[in-house]
Amino acid sequence: MASKTIKDIARAANVSYSTVSRALNRKEGVGAATRERIFVIAKEFGYTPNAIAQGLVTQRTKTIGLVLPDVTNPFFPEVAAGVELAADELGLSVFLCNTNWDKEKEERYLRLLAQRRVDGIIVSLIADEPEELVRDAVGDTPVVYVNHAPLRTERPFVAIDEDRGSYMATRHLIDQGYDTVGFIGAEAGGITSIPRLHGYRRAIEDAGIQYDERYVGLPRAGESSGSDIIMRMISEGCCPRALFAQNDVTAFSVMQGAQACGLRVPEDLAVIGFDDIPTAGFEAVGLSTIRQPKRELGRLSVELLRRQIESSLPEEGDSNQILLEPELVIRRTSGAARPQEPRR
Repeated sequence: MASKTIKDIARAANVSYSTVSRALNRKEGVGAATRERIFVIAKEFGYTPNAIAQGLVTQRTKTIGLVLPDVTNPFFPEVAAGVELAADELGLSVFLCNTNWDKEKEERYLRLLAQRRVDGIIVSLIADEPEELVRDAVGDTPVVYVNHAPLRTERPFVAIDEDRGSYMATRHLIDQGYDTVGFIGAEAGGITSIPRLHGYRRAIEDAGIQYDERYVGLPRAGESSGSDIIMRMISEGCCPRALFAQNDVTAFSVMQGAQACGLRVPEDLAVIGFDDIPTAGFEAVGLSTIRQPKRELGRLSVELLRRQIESSLPEEGDSNQILLEPELVIRRTSGAARPQEPRR
C-alpha cells in the first residue's frame, strides 16, 4: 500500500495543500478546528513527513554535525552527550565524526557534512589556526568550536580557560613543596598543548623557578604515550619530582611508566592531570586534576549553534565566545612533597 502524502490529507480534510503544510509545520494562518482535523487525519493515515522534501522547502535538515578528535578518550563522549541532549531538545539529530587526530580526516569530514547540508557543525579542532581550513571546507555552514579557543577567530566557541587551569595545576604542585615541576604533553605543538604549556610556564616563572626545558616532555619520533615520555626522561636523568600532564589519559600513562621504572606515586613522583574524566575519581586511582564541565561544554555549543542557524543575536550580557572557569580537584596523586629519597 502506497504511503499517504500531504495531498491525500488535503483531499480528506477538504482543504488546500498549503493549509495542510502550514498546519503540520505549526505555522500561523490555520484555524484551531481545522488544524486539529488535519492532525487527526494525518495520524489515521500514518503520515510520515519526507525530511528531504521538507528540507528543500525550509532550507533546514534538522541535522547537525559533531566532529571530535578521539572518542576513545572518556572526555569526548561526555561532551558528545551534552551535545546530543541539547540537540534532541531542539528536535535536531546529530551526525558524529571521529577524526582520530588526523588533520586530513578532519577536513574531509567538515567538507562531507557541509555537502550533506547539515544545519550547522560543532567541531573540536586539531589545527591551531583553522580559519582558512574551515572556511574552505564548509563555506557558509554555521560552525561552533568546542573545547578549544583557536587563535584569532571571530567564530563562536565554548571552551575552558586552559591557560588558567594549567596555571592552577602547576601552582598546586609548587604549593605542595615540589621544587622541580615538569610538564608532559600529548602533542608536540597541537592546539591543546600550547595554552597548557603556557599556563605551566607562567606558574613556574611566577614562583621564581627557572624554566628548564629538560623537565618539559613532548613526544618525539616513536613515542605515542605519556609512558614512553616519562621512561625516556627517567633514563636521561631529567625526571622532576612532580609532573603536570596535559590531560588525564596522559597522566594515567605517565603513572604507569613511572611505576614500571620503580617510582611510587606520589612518594617519588607527584602527578596532576587535566579534564577530570570519571576514572580519575576512582578510589584506587585518586588522580588530582583540573575539572572541565564536559556536558556543559556540549550544551552551550548547541546553544551557540542555534543562534547562528536562526540568525539570532545573543541576549544582552551574553557572548558568542565563552570561556568557562576551571576547577582544581585535589586527590591522592599530588600529595605534599617529602624529603627526597635516592632514586632507585
